[in-house]
Amino acid sequence: MVNALLFVACSLIWGSTWYAIEFQLGAVPQAWSVAYRFAGAGLILMGVCLARRVRLTWRPADHALFAAVGLFLFSANYLFVYLGTGYLTSGLVAVAFSALSVFNLVNGRLYLGQRISGATAAGAGAGLGGVVLLFWREVSAFSLADDTLVGLALILVAGYLASTGNTLLAAERTRRVPGLALNAWAMLYGGGAMALAALIWKGPPVIDTSPAYLLSYAYLVIAGSVLTFTMYLVLVQREGLARAGYVAVMTPLVALLISTLFEGYTWHATGFAGIALVLLGNLLIKRPTRRLRQTRNTAPNTAPDTARQDGADGGGTTPAPLANPAAPKDRQAS
Repeated sequence: MVNALLFVACSLIWGSTWYAIEFQLGAVPQAWSVAYRFAGAGLILMGVCLARRVRLTWRPADHALFAAVGLFLFSANYLFVYLGTGYLTSGLVAVAFSALSVFNLVNGRLYLGQRISGATAAGAGAGLGGVVLLFWREVSAFSLADDTLVGLALILVAGYLASTGNTLLAAERTRRVPGLALNAWAMLYGGGAMALAALIWKGPPVIDTSPAYLLSYAYLVIAGSVLTFTMYLVLVQREGLARAGYVAVMTPLVALLISTLFEGYTWHATGFAGIALVLLGNLLIKRPTRRLRQTRNTAPNTAPDTARQDGADGGGTTPAPLANPAAPKDRQAS
């Protein structure tokens, strides 16, 4: 029962973060919003680490890796997500970002030598085909002036950047760092890097004191980046990374339902077929192998250290060090 509640909570919160990002767009440049979000989340996670006595002191080489992870997973990746959200409804952003799973497979093969099974390849093909069908009306009437395709391109870039961060997470050095500590440092480095970029690109910080901006900011930081990450780590410990990874399968569906209710997204025949293929593709990609099922709970003490995010989180950082958060240990972004 507890595991089911954790699964539902993670799926609902991460699925809703895509919509919450909509309220971050406006008076504050996207770069500053990203910087505020992850600087805040990183500071809170630091506090959690101190309260739980999680080790925070690491070697310079470790910090270099934390900074690289933060740059890809909590900085550049999210900047493109926020930019793309200005062109698409939140549901379409979530579905397009699910291409992260496919990018994880490609990068895992290219840089880590990971084998791609037939079922996984079929899942990747189904997922990409689903994204094409979901955007078929725009693709079939292609125009360089089509803002929808601009948004799609931005989200796909975000997905590849997140996948690059996931590839870094597969480095042997990260396996001995607790997930909370890794996320805390990576978020701080990512938020700091984006603040510097925003200062150069957009000028001094801009603050929006409207209730919509502040409430969505608090939701993204506390619920979407801290609370859900902690719950997901518990779920990984109790159920294993493979089964917990199914959270990333549900979040695009939750995001589309919210988009339908609150953003006026209208469904069409190819759209139904597209979301079905995307869900099928994610199911095939995340299907546990026999080996994973057999060893799911053999090393519970290391689960938090190796679990990453899978793009579940709005804008990607499914969970960073969750699996998105994960792999390629499949890492979800908001």
